[in-house]
Amino acid sequence: MANDMMVKDLEEAVVRFSGDSGDGMQLAGNIFSTVSATVGNDISTFPDYPADIRAPQGSLTGVSGFQVHVGAKKVYTPGDLCDVLVAMNAAALKTQYKFVKPNGTIIIDTDAFQKSDLEKAAFHTDNPIEEMGIKQEVIAASITTMVKDCLADTGMDNKAMLKCRNMFAVGLVCWLFDRDLKIAEDFIREKFAKKPGVAEANIRVIHAGWDYGHNTHASISHATCRIESKEKVPGRYMDITGNKATAYGFIAAAEKAGLKLFLGSYPITPATDVLHELSKHKSLGVMTVQCEDEISGCATAIGASFAGALAVTSTSGPGVCLKSEAMNLAVITELPLVVLDVQRGGPSTGLPTKSEQTDLLQALFGRNGESPMPVIAATSPTNCFDAAYMASKIALEHMTPVVLLTDGYVANGSGAWRLPKLAEYPAIKPPYVTEAMKGHYAPYLRNGETGVRYWAIPGQEGFTHILGGLEKDSWTGAISTDPENHNLMCRLRAEKVARIPVPDVQVEGHVNDADLLIVGFGGTYGHLHSAMTTMIQQGQKVALAHFSYLNPLPKNTPYVLKRYKKVVVAEQNLGQFAAYLRMKVDNFTPYQYNEVKGQPFVISELVKAFTEIINQ
Repeated sequence: MANDMMVKDLEEAVVRFSGDSGDGMQLAGNIFSTVSATVGNDISTFPDYPADIRAPQGSLTGVSGFQVHVGAKKVYTPGDLCDVLVAMNAAALKTQYKFVKPNGTIIIDTDAFQKSDLEKAAFHTDNPIEEMGIKQEVIAASITTMVKDCLADTGMDNKAMLKCRNMFAVGLVCWLFDRDLKIAEDFIREKFAKKPGVAEANIRVIHAGWDYGHNTHASISHATCRIESKEKVPGRYMDITGNKATAYGFIAAAEKAGLKLFLGSYPITPATDVLHELSKHKSLGVMTVQCEDEISGCATAIGASFAGALAVTSTSGPGVCLKSEAMNLAVITELPLVVLDVQRGGPSTGLPTKSEQTDLLQALFGRNGESPMPVIAATSPTNCFDAAYMASKIALEHMTPVVLLTDGYVANGSGAWRLPKLAEYPAIKPPYVTEAMKGHYAPYLRNGETGVRYWAIPGQEGFTHILGGLEKDSWTGAISTDPENHNLMCRLRAEKVARIPVPDVQVEGHVNDADLLIVGFGGTYGHLHSAMTTMIQQGQKVALAHFSYLNPLPKNTPYVLKRYKKVVVAEQNLGQFAAYLRMKVDNFTPYQYNEVKGQPFVISELVKAFTEIINQ
């Protein structure tokens, strides 16, 4: 397709699709992000689901959003504000306008701004643009009417035609950013492979949206825009969500270890997609069981681990509470298990579709007794693959349950992911029993250097043994209530975890002379890195130390934290990581930046807060 308007090159752009929860905004955003990733742009996305299961149509609480940040170079966040806002109804304009840049562009479907729509969105006049004082460029199009006209000869009913409205918006946005629709067509045909009629209707509508932009010369400040990748690394790329990357990481680890992968799970937002994805890969030796409750999901995984599989159980914060008794069974039996916790807003049911970092202390200490577990936190959607792989490696090689923390933002967000070469990943070598041990094997026979017990798989002749939840003798494996033995076993289990080698935490930015060290963990990396970069561009001396390995902490942690004049720990909770670091590092008194809003950090707010700390 030839775009005959003036085209200006951009370094980056942010687009936010918004509409009713039934308007297909997540699909629209996914298509545009896939098109962008496929042509070589870097991307970062943020799906913003409503917390209501099904809010009334057109209501303010039912607005669903999907934001995508497209860059010619590396992008770290979905962006604070958007260059283009698509508002498919009045409620979307009302709630999402706050995310538009002062020089941004707004696309609205005028057919969804009727009197009843305006009343639902709490507008008081029939001119919402004027009422809200909107000064940005507005592309007002009768999208619903044009979609119906486009599909009039297909025989589709009115409801089916309305489901295609989102594709008109995608086509128009593709026009604005000079995108070729061929990639979008392929995506749609694959998405609706079992419904070819629906696929072709959506493709017809996406072309209608592109043609509308072409014919009316709709533009962003009188030009269409192109974002050309500046740093292209050869390889195959895909737009991948954190949950899918996590699933792939588990599959890769099982293949590397030569084991079958077992997932025992109970559906819970926002972790369920991992179960859905893994259930598609039976051909790769993946076994998935949807259990009747959380504890059985964990218990079945422990059984699979005892039988010799790479065992995983997935959940979110409330499910970790329910799994804790079974998790402790894995601690005392010293069986490999990965517990995936996709953190969400709490407490209780809380904010199921929103994101927090409020499960950290639960992951570290939320079980009865002395129950040490390694804890790893993924830093981005694409990093979820590596985090899942390394969590599996630690579990299998050190015979321990491992908690893998992601969060709603990381799990549902996506990025441009370069498909890895598995040969480049470290080997996974479980500590299996050897023939030389036959005849004198006991279940808690340990490696003298690592403290790790040896793994005997049921069915191996000469290695019959029993494991269970009651304390065992450190040598024979028989049930023991001896005080000295229990003291020894608690220490052996703790020392084994403490000895696990993890990489040093790296410092970025002004490594040697920073006036402020920013500290974070997990899914806030992109926002904290962007805040650091912004401050450095402003002439300030700042550095960033971001943690992925939380237990055990990297050995250089005390050196890094006590090296700088001022340190601020920024996290999406009320200070859990800061408290943990104070417990682990002597005489450490950091500043804190804490938010519990269910939303990602806002970079401009971080910059303001960190600058104030420097100036104090």
